[in-house]
Amino acid sequence: MTLIKSISGIRGTIGGKVGDNLTPVDAVKFASAYGTFLKTNINVDRKLKVVIGRDARISGPMIHNLVVNTLIGLGIDVVDLGLSTTPTVEVAVPLEQADGGIILTASHNPKQWNALKLLNAKGEFLSGAEGAKILEIAEAEAFDFVDVDSLGEVTENNAYMDIHIDEVLELPLVDAEAVKAKKFKVVVDGVNSSGGIIIPKLLEELGVEVVKLYCEPNGHFPHNPEPLKEHLGDICKLVVEEKADFGIVVDPDVDRLAFISNDGEMFGEEYTLVAVADYVLSKTPGNTVSNMSSSRALRDITEKHNGSYQASAVGEVNVVKLMKATQAIIGGEGNGGIIYPEIHYGRDALVGVALFLTYLAGQDKTVAELRASYPQYFMSKNKIELTPQIDVDAVLKAIFERYQKEQISTVDGVKIDFASEWVHLRKSNTEPIIRIYTEAPTQIEADVLAERFVKELKSIAGI
Repeated sequence: MTLIKSISGIRGTIGGKVGDNLTPVDAVKFASAYGTFLKTNINVDRKLKVVIGRDARISGPMIHNLVVNTLIGLGIDVVDLGLSTTPTVEVAVPLEQADGGIILTASHNPKQWNALKLLNAKGEFLSGAEGAKILEIAEAEAFDFVDVDSLGEVTENNAYMDIHIDEVLELPLVDAEAVKAKKFKVVVDGVNSSGGIIIPKLLEELGVEVVKLYCEPNGHFPHNPEPLKEHLGDICKLVVEEKADFGIVVDPDVDRLAFISNDGEMFGEEYTLVAVADYVLSKTPGNTVSNMSSSRALRDITEKHNGSYQASAVGEVNVVKLMKATQAIIGGEGNGGIIYPEIHYGRDALVGVALFLTYLAGQDKTVAELRASYPQYFMSKNKIELTPQIDVDAVLKAIFERYQKEQISTVDGVKIDFASEWVHLRKSNTEPIIRIYTEAPTQIEADVLAERFVKELKSIAGI
């Protein structure tokens, strides 16, 4: 069973049986539930409006047509962005004065997956309570479609990638002229999705020479689309061959961002947020937020700039909620997700690229030297595949009881803070797995800690 319903949206693999996977029937059902939720909760004397965009997945056009026509059947007007990115749709919703938005993407998941990511009128992800209400509506199939004279209408707008780029370039902390003066050369891996269009366009606007790798938006991902070291051998090699200043990698919907240093080594997706936050905090001191599975390095950088750092539960909506509560000026997730409220409350690779380039333009350092200047932490990211027989809550409870004398948090799964290292164990919002993240002063220590807890989890679960 690979249909997952969570704060990250409705996500599943294409094909199979209704209710077990993301079939056409499921796409229609959840689009109907979302549209019904909007109609129930927004009391206005006009047709509602929803912005729709998708990444380049092979299943994208099919799911897109199903969702758009379902909303039309509910009497909701649709602004159709076509091929787009998650942050682009988030930017478009308030600019269109829309009542909500849907991004059709399974983010970093492989090509057999797709999903409906649901937004409110601010272009932000729905809360957990709102998501639960939509699931209730879907379960009850409490849909009321309109008559033929009240059908919604579709307006196509293909300009929003350019509009998004313009919004980024207008940010006060983005200095396009400083970047242009440096004549940077950058390799871009767009994983054959919409990032292969929008990231090169942004770079060209900033006067950067672009070397394209996998930038054809055909949905045939050339490697696992999660931007982790083990998937990125091609771009690491090409950065060195091209004598580029660095490399840029995004996931299929362009909300995650990873850099490759000029020496062909990973800058580290955890350090994307660290570097960008270092720049932002140097210009506008304030507070920061990341999730519990993110590096301690952001805390260190924030404190260096006399700010306060806090950690939220995993999930963009949780990060955003805590950012608003603490008036954080920048935040995000250690998976390469930058959230900069100056433009919008959503992870945005374009914002990260533009701010990083501006920062780099003002440094007399290579990207490798910049990376070496930061606090050195090393992470190990592992997972255990789940079967229906595994009682995840019972497994995590057993771990909690075993380590309850340590500094421990159960806000999101179980996180154990040891003196110089930590481990975070939690059930994924997006895949049928338990994630095991560790961090330590050396890679060996991080790997050893991870192996220890993988063995403990498997032993408790009986696998």
